[in-house]
Amino acid sequence: MNGNENESNAINRLEYESAIWSQGLTAIAGVDEVGRGCLFGDVVAAAVILPVGLVLEEVNDSKQLSEKKRDRLYEQIIEEAVTWSVARIEASVIDSINIRQASRLAMKQAVQGLDVVPEHLLVDAETVDLAIEQTAIIKGDSLSQSIAAASIVAKVTRDRLCTEVWEQIYPGYGIAGHKGYATKVHRAALLELGPTPLHRRSFLNNLFTEQQQLF
Repeated sequence: MNGNENESNAINRLEYESAIWSQGLTAIAGVDEVGRGCLFGDVVAAAVILPVGLVLEEVNDSKQLSEKKRDRLYEQIIEEAVTWSVARIEASVIDSINIRQASRLAMKQAVQGLDVVPEHLLVDAETVDLAIEQTAIIKGDSLSQSIAAASIVAKVTRDRLCTEVWEQIYPGYGIAGHKGYATKVHRAALLELGPTPLHRRSFLNNLFTEQQQLF
């Protein structure tokens, strides 16, 4: 076991939840989003309410987990959750209101999609525009089980859109591989094929400006 794993296992990911449960509140929703830094596709947010006292030992920031482990935990989370919800904001809206506001809107819609009204939100480094008590936690997807669960649900949802839907609609861009991020393969495909309707135009200006300066 390496140092990172030791450090990861030492974290009490129910610290925030336990403090809220001790106040008699039971409906705590973890909220997170993925795809904020992508050039392509929707930003996806998830909200998850887990049962009081449930411990999911392997749950962590989705970026720290293998795809196989994320997929397995995704199935466990949606099976164990009291309620869960996912929301997506498309590229054209991201371009019109900016990525931060689009991410916050996706989070808001994810919370509104829950079958139970949360009594408290635990949010990864953001605020959700709802009149619900909430705590923004820096690196929350590593520190809170509820937020980590939401990050996994959002990540698996978006990755499956990339591999099962968007790759088929727009072949040639390598979406299944890079998931819409600005990799060398993605940038080369953009310059060769041009942007699709799902590319975020507001993210591409700098990309093409940089490329033009090379010639």
